[in-house]
Amino acid sequence: MAGLCDVVDKGSNRIAITICVVLATLIQVLDTTIANVALPYMQGSVAASQDEIAWVLTSYIAAAAIMTPPTGFFASRFGLKRLFLVSVAGFTFSSMLCGLADSLTGVVLFRVMQGAFGASLVPLSQSVLLGINPPERKGSAMALFGVAVMVGPVLGPVLGGWLTQNYSWRYVFYINLPIGVLAFLGMSCFLPNRAGDPNARLDWFGFGTLSVAIGFFQILLDRGEDLDWFGSGEILIEAIVAAAALYLFLVHTFTTRDPFVRPSLFKDRNFSAGMLFILVVGLTYYPSLALQPPYLQELMNYPVVTSGIAMGPRGVGTMVAMIAVGRMTGRVDTRLLLGIGLVLSAWSFFAMTGWTPDISEGEVMSVGVVQGIGRGFIFVPLSVVTLSTLPDAQRTEGAALYSLSRNIGSSAGISIFNALLLNNVQVNHADIAQHVTAINRAFGNPIVARAWNLLSAAGRAALNAVVTQQAQIIAYLDDYKLLLIATVAILPLLLVFKRAPPGSGAHVMTE
Repeated sequence: MAGLCDVVDKGSNRIAITICVVLATLIQVLDTTIANVALPYMQGSVAASQDEIAWVLTSYIAAAAIMTPPTGFFASRFGLKRLFLVSVAGFTFSSMLCGLADSLTGVVLFRVMQGAFGASLVPLSQSVLLGINPPERKGSAMALFGVAVMVGPVLGPVLGGWLTQNYSWRYVFYINLPIGVLAFLGMSCFLPNRAGDPNARLDWFGFGTLSVAIGFFQILLDRGEDLDWFGSGEILIEAIVAAAALYLFLVHTFTTRDPFVRPSLFKDRNFSAGMLFILVVGLTYYPSLALQPPYLQELMNYPVVTSGIAMGPRGVGTMVAMIAVGRMTGRVDTRLLLGIGLVLSAWSFFAMTGWTPDISEGEVMSVGVVQGIGRGFIFVPLSVVTLSTLPDAQRTEGAALYSLSRNIGSSAGISIFNALLLNNVQVNHADIAQHVTAINRAFGNPIVARAWNLLSAAGRAALNAVVTQQAQIIAYLDDYKLLLIATVAILPLLLVFKRAPPGSGAHVMTE
């Protein structure tokens, strides 16, 4: 990116490129949350179960996780403009295919394409903005970039709910088309073209084995609940392939000269602790986002727009907190900021363990705001404390691995907590059903007997619906309890972090 500022006009070209970059960032970030509220509608349209429809989220995140680390290589090898145009075009085209898909397999396949093409949009956007602005304008450029990144999670649930209710769930993907086309045309016209470096090299064996390990592990998690886990031959094969690929990756990493992941990075205790920390944050934060829409729409009977509005304040809380924490980072001990974020997040999960379908919309919003503030207190200082002690030459690679760890945790967490939810619904249903017998005195009450007459098919069906609902409520509470425990469990990691040196220029990363 060196010298890009010199070939961009100081006037309209810089403004036009900035607008296009912000648009490209917005559609990528928007797609991390816009589909969440539409999942129950998509589930019925493509005839999927609750755990299967979660693949729409996990496939996107896992593909982005795999394709984010090699972004730097692709930009060096093929040129930044060419990679940016291919990424925007591929993301826009795959968004259209997602909207046109008429089966779960199609949606998931095209979401994989969307995640793979979109993975490089955020790091490329940062590089372009830093490259086209002189030193005195870089701060303002990154602030504008941060606004785009933060607005996406706020707009996502509200916009997704409105589009789904007034048009169709397909429009949560179609909305990317006009934005993507505009960004592509603007980049084609205004972004300077710089030749790639044909001598750039990537450790393809390391990248390939790590990708296979992540991919098969994610498939194992996604399909395990349906196939009875290791009682299935398919799951055993996927586990063996994932383990073998991980083994080859580790052996290759420690024996080759220039590995895809340099082990020396993990000698830095801040980086090692931060990688584990963000993995657990991903395991807890994104599953809570995925659990919320079906709870609101199926158990609380919220319309899709209302559920999107109820989830929106969480993003507002995150945005406000990140702005405030951005000013405090470097002045206040980052461990204190992280501790505040964890406590607020833990409190929000604790509050959710007491939820019933009778809670008010205001309580849903208020708890969401607290949870969003907690995450805002975590994301910015965690990236700073994780990356600030790395040498400058290793910081870009460290940032890519940091994003990889967060995405792996997110996709795995969604799969795990969805599987636990479904399993607990079955267990809770069986436990409650044990008490549904003809000798239960409750059925002696005329009102109960009239509503749930065990001697009629309609009565038994009505009673089963109530038992199923109660089993679902308890299963959600069990998931929220586990999220609470996982959040509290990483508090001791704060003791591992050491203070960042004054003036360390860590990259401030967002969601």
